[in-house]
Amino acid sequence: MSTMGNLHILSRSGEPFRDRVEAGRLLGYSLKSLRLQKPVVLGIPRGGLVIAREVSRMLGGDLDIVLARKLRAPDNPELAIGSVSETGKVFLDRSLVELLNVPEQYIAQEKDFQMAEIGRRMAMVRSVLPKTPLSGRDTIVMDDGVATGSTLQAALWAVRNESPSSLVAAVPVGPEETVRHLSADCDDMYVSRVPNYFSAVGQFYIHFAQVEDDEVVSMLGDEARRKRLNESSHGI
Repeated sequence: MSTMGNLHILSRSGEPFRDRVEAGRLLGYSLKSLRLQKPVVLGIPRGGLVIAREVSRMLGGDLDIVLARKLRAPDNPELAIGSVSETGKVFLDRSLVELLNVPEQYIAQEKDFQMAEIGRRMAMVRSVLPKTPLSGRDTIVMDDGVATGSTLQAALWAVRNESPSSLVAAVPVGPEETVRHLSADCDDMYVSRVPNYFSAVGQFYIHFAQVEDDEVVSMLGDEARRKRLNESSHGI
C-alpha cells in the first residue's frame, strides 16, 4: 500500500474483481484501520450501494444512499461546477463558475433539472429508508469505481455541507489523476486498485451487471428492517 497525504492506494494491480460484493469486502478490510465509530456508509446509486452495503456490514455502520447530483458545466456534462443535495442545498465551485463565465440563470435551470431527478429517486427510496442525519457522524462515500470522478466529487461536496465529523471517500478502482484530485475533497481517500492502464470501470469487474431500481429498494428495505430490530432490542 502506498500513502500520499490522505490518499491511500492499496494496489497498482489491474486484476479484475469478481463482482461488486468482492470489491466491497476488500475495501471494508482496508477501512477497518480507520477505527471509525459506527460510520454512516453512503452508496452512490446504483452500483455504489452494493459496495457500501458490504462495507457497512463489516464496519458495523449505518447504510444509506447519497442522492446528490452534480451540476453540469455548459457544453461539458462530465465536468461538475457544483452539486445539489436532496435537501436542495447547492454547493458551487465559484472559481470554476467564474472561469467558465457560467450565467446564474443557467445554474438555476440546472439545479431545477437535477432536483427533479433527485425527487424521482427520493420518492422511490425515502418511503423505504428515511435519510440518516450526517452531522457529527463519521461518513464514508462510496461508488463502484471512478473514471472522471465528477459524480463522486459532487457527492462529497454535498455531504461536506452536512457537517460530518469526518469524511472518507472509498472506491475499488480509478485512474491516478482522478483519485488524486478527489482526495482534496475529503479527509481520507481509499482506492483498492489504481492500475497503470485505465479505460473504463467495467473492465475491472468480471461480473458488472447493471443494478436495477428494485435492487436498490430491496437493499434499503433490508437496512430499514435491521434498524428497527436494533432499536426494538435496545428498547428505543
